[in-house]
Amino acid sequence: MTRIERLAALLDEPLLVSGPPYVLGGQANVRYLTGLQSSNAAVLVEPDASATLFTDFRYAARARAVPGVTFVETARSLLAAIGEHLSGRRVGFEGAHLPYGGYRTLSDAGVEVVPSAGLVESLRAVKDEFEIAAMRRAAALSDEIFAALAQERFTGRTERELAWWIERSFREAGAEGVSFDSVVASGATGSSPHAVPGDRPMERGVLVTIDAGCVIDGYCSDCTRTFAVGEVSKRLSELHALCLDAQLAGLAATGPGVHGRDADAASRVSIEVAGLGWAYGHGLGHGVGLQIHEAPVLRPESTDVLEPGNVVSVEPGIYLPDEAGVRIEDLVLVTAEGCERLTQFTKELLTVE
Repeated sequence: MTRIERLAALLDEPLLVSGPPYVLGGQANVRYLTGLQSSNAAVLVEPDASATLFTDFRYAARARAVPGVTFVETARSLLAAIGEHLSGRRVGFEGAHLPYGGYRTLSDAGVEVVPSAGLVESLRAVKDEFEIAAMRRAAALSDEIFAALAQERFTGRTERELAWWIERSFREAGAEGVSFDSVVASGATGSSPHAVPGDRPMERGVLVTIDAGCVIDGYCSDCTRTFAVGEVSKRLSELHALCLDAQLAGLAATGPGVHGRDADAASRVSIEVAGLGWAYGHGLGHGVGLQIHEAPVLRPESTDVLEPGNVVSVEPGIYLPDEAGVRIEDLVLVTAEGCERLTQFTKELLTVE
């Protein structure tokens, strides 16, 4: 079955698919269903699996080449044009992605619009062979860049400078881009999980957390490693070892039929025993694909159940305010037997100069 046919099988009424934005600036669900990369498109999928693709002149040539859909060229004001086309019909819309202004535009045009939630995302959560192959390539390139990074000088360079080195290296190696702004967080800056690289030169004796990824064929990689700059204290080494123990427990718990909350809980045991449960304030992981954060999720409140074909991050962290932080992350594929690490670069505490 095509992706559109799989979506149609879930529908009781037509669904207008229009979002959400993804890493390279297009609409993830539209690209997933049609292959079209556009920042101004929507696709109407009918329960009988027929589909109409709407976009403006800028993307018209590519839209005409999309197989299996009827193409309608619109004005730049996409939703107003779609409203005229669908006036008098009852149509579902993606409640999480269509802004209220867009809802009003369709409603005022005479479209009876009813909210829908997560249908395309539920399909996207299980990757097909093409998607898995793209993510394997993205993960392999991440391994190459991290290996090269381990040979770079850290001391005296700024976090911002190293973050730019990472992005440039990914692009020079053939990536379409980075899957998110790279995190380079040294010393006390590492106590913020999503730290913004700064202009302070890095010093010896600290941990540096680096979270980076790339995009290959539209699909993301995501990997985090924590390095030691010169010799670090026993306390910092033990902090890294504790995080690694938690990450290995999270990996061991990740597999088909596992609830996301249970995989998360498994990763917390050793950190809580060490009295640092309060310092692990985010979830174990999240789905990765066209978007860097997508379904399913692995966190305490998750209701998701993992299944073969899910690709998720496994990334516990420990963050000590004004002191240090450590996070270790792999991108993994859920298989029928358990899970497979897609990122293979070593997780031992490497010392860099």
